[in-house]
Amino acid sequence: MKKDDAHFLRMAIQLAEEGMKKGEGGPFGAVVVNAEGEVIAKGNNRVLISSDPTAHAEVVAIRRACAHLQNFQLEGCTIYASCEPCPMCLGAIYWARAERLVFAASRYDAADIAGFDDNFIYEEIAAPFAERRLKTTQMLHEEGLKPLRLWREMENKQPY
Repeated sequence: MKKDDAHFLRMAIQLAEEGMKKGEGGPFGAVVVNAEGEVIAKGNNRVLISSDPTAHAEVVAIRRACAHLQNFQLEGCTIYASCEPCPMCLGAIYWARAERLVFAASRYDAADIAGFDDNFIYEEIAAPFAERRLKTTQMLHEEGLKPLRLWREMENKQPY
């Protein structure tokens, strides 16, 4: 029997509940499924247990999936998330080159029901540096260009 999106999304929701009940982190879960419909990695939010603010369910699942595949990209894979990914996780999903994202609850649900409000981050990203809450300064621009130029000229690099 072929498993559908609802099957894998329910798995992500279950991971969210289990991780939260264990006190590992917030109520979020994620599953990475390859093109053949096989689960290659699972993750739940582990921010509290790991003292790592980046240990969101999607990032945990992506790290595990990439380690399993021994590849930094998840081409052909679908990521199932119990909730709409935050900006960091969405960025990670794009960087991993997943083919699809399927989620259950929205970011607005997370804010209204559980107090997880990421909307300010979406707004901050769009704002000019001078208007952000995080004091941001750019300096040593020319020196910062050197590694970029070296990368551009490198013959044996692996683009990603």
